[in-house]
Amino acid sequence: VFFHNALPFVGFGFLDNAIMIAAGTQIELSIGVVLGISTMAGKYCQIQNNLFVFSCSCRLAGYVEALASRLGLSIPDLTPKQADMWQTRLSAHLGKAIGVTIGCLLGMFPLLFFGDEEEKLEEKK
Repeated sequence: VFFHNALPFVGFGFLDNAIMIAAGTQIELSIGVVLGISTMAGKYCQIQNNLFVFSCSCRLAGYVEALASRLGLSIPDLTPKQADMWQTRLSAHLGKAIGVTIGCLLGMFPLLFFGDEEEKLEEKK
């Protein structure tokens, strides 16, 4: 139950964080620099970006679950009584929480590629 719930959320967290970092940085480096907007206005643009990324990630969630099933992740064969046990629900929730945490950590890989742009931006100011 834990792994059945964790694996799709690893994919979801990865996509969500990777898209948010890449798109947010590009918004800040392009629109923010061209328009000369303040930090607060830039944060507003990032909030809009977060809404966009979350909607994209939600649309991609079905593909992540399909990929997980192709990798051999089968639905646990539980009786209705077993599925309603507190231990099963706890395992499912922990799997989702730990899965999305691991996915978000893995999804931070775009940060490895953005060091130079931010230094150039600071030099221009």
